[in-house]
Amino acid sequence: MSTIVGVCGSLRSASFNMMLLRALAAAAPAGTSVTIASIREIPLYDGDLEASAGIPEPVQRLKESIAKADGLLIVTPEYNNSMPGVLKNTIDWLSRPPADVQRVFNGRPVAVAGATPGLGGTRLSQAAWLPVIRTLGMLPWFGNLLMIPSAGKIFDASGTIVDEATRERARRFIEGFARFAATHSRSRPGADQ
Repeated sequence: MSTIVGVCGSLRSASFNMMLLRALAAAAPAGTSVTIASIREIPLYDGDLEASAGIPEPVQRLKESIAKADGLLIVTPEYNNSMPGVLKNTIDWLSRPPADVQRVFNGRPVAVAGATPGLGGTRLSQAAWLPVIRTLGMLPWFGNLLMIPSAGKIFDASGTIVDEATRERARRFIEGFARFAATHSRSRPGADQ
């Protein structure tokens, strides 16, 4: 069985991106488990806090989940033509201390998807993640892009994807990433440790 940890870059209770992450988790192929991890409890990164108290427990829990998973799925909104600060803050915490980057991120299969009520489909936010992914040494999957514009027309009030073409795109996306993560996770540096 392959495992994927999914994180959503929005804290809003009615977030289209959380709706998308849940839809992707539900559409995961047999043999793949997608665990949705919350970033709500992660504090703002503060080097003084790290020096005095170490890594906060919510950060440590998420870090261990990602380190044990076959892949990381980032579902990102787009704020001011870029990535959301709460999710970048989470990744910044997860990269502390620097010695943990190898274990948590290096060679880790990663995919990025997103939804927005606007017309851009999170294109700029997804592009903004690329330097971070590269810096941390993750292995990005570019098999199918999943950028959902006009999300208010795509999801109903319960978070279900009501557009058949989008539902099919989401299914192909998660199936493709699951295959990629299962294949490449086994070849990660230190994967057998």
